[in-house]
Amino acid sequence: MQIGLVVRPVLFCCVKPYLMDYFFWFALKAVPHVGNVTFRKLLERFESPENVFRASATELASVKGIHPGTVSSIKSRQHYVAAEKECGEAARAGARIVTFLSPEYPKTLLEVPDHPPFLYVKGTLRNENLSIAIVGSRRASAYGMATAEKLARDLSTAGITVVSGMARGVDTAAHRGALRGEGSSIGVLGCGIDIPYPRENLRLFAEIGKNGALISEFPMGTGPRAENFPRRNRIISGVSRGVLVVEAAENSGSLITAHCALEQGREVFAVPGNINCGNSRGSNRLIKQGAKLVENVEDILEELPPRERKDAPVSSTARTALTPQEAQMYSLLTANPLHIDDIIAKTALTVGEVSAILLRLELGGMIMQLPGKYFAIA
Repeated sequence: MQIGLVVRPVLFCCVKPYLMDYFFWFALKAVPHVGNVTFRKLLERFESPENVFRASATELASVKGIHPGTVSSIKSRQHYVAAEKECGEAARAGARIVTFLSPEYPKTLLEVPDHPPFLYVKGTLRNENLSIAIVGSRRASAYGMATAEKLARDLSTAGITVVSGMARGVDTAAHRGALRGEGSSIGVLGCGIDIPYPRENLRLFAEIGKNGALISEFPMGTGPRAENFPRRNRIISGVSRGVLVVEAAENSGSLITAHCALEQGREVFAVPGNINCGNSRGSNRLIKQGAKLVENVEDILEELPPRERKDAPVSSTARTALTPQEAQMYSLLTANPLHIDDIIAKTALTVGEVSAILLRLELGGMIMQLPGKYFAIA
């Protein structure tokens, strides 16, 4: 690969030094038609966003799915200004950047086909903790609010991180319950991480930043637009091992989260509600369709593998940072076990390269080898 000179722009004086390392991540994400999947394809080919901008037009065009207009946009470097602005705004907001190659990136989120290449984070993501999402109506009844808060508190006391979307109603009750259980909570935002929404949850935002994490895939300054929330919902289920629905109307956004969970192979739970209440029709229908009925926290805990319960021993194998090729191979195996020949065919790597990557992932405790040269997620 021919590498040309790239001049790193002079960034705002207020930018924290480590944020300068993500300048090219921001620039590449700002290129039109470079979505999450295309972003990862480019990293698999060129190993870093900076190398993408250094690559020749011919090299860029050789990547499957990259159109001529996208090549021209990358080579124009017109997105450097936006990236510089993003660095400054992230620094002012006190946000951190966690890329999908980082050990801190939620392992379960890597299983989502279009997982974001990076997350904006306030607080600390604890990958060693099991997470359960609690979602429900923004106009929840007193019963729904009390139930969500109690179940969240009990999950938190059991050492499980509670995930929700920071919205009014059930989401707010779930986050509060998790914090009262002296555990941690993850708030997944449908806007930029610098925009507290809704405004009445300003104090809750601060508390979660200290006792968990706020995360967003949206650029700084992105408002809470309606089209953002369905995308946010796949992240809520993506960072969780299961989703509990408390009070959801028939067309509720909470049902989108439940459907995302099913597509991602997560557990789906639902609290039964009053049959005469419109806010319960969605959650009651989920139970009819096979979601587990939840009356108390034990109904959730008994569905979790023993090794993931609070009293289970913690694995001594610490996850290390992944290379783009390792992340690609891990993502391939999340759907189902694959034979080594199929892995070689799907990655277009040599036998030696695939064998070396599989060995590193196996030694890192992320995958395991099955009889007959098949490999699967550990």
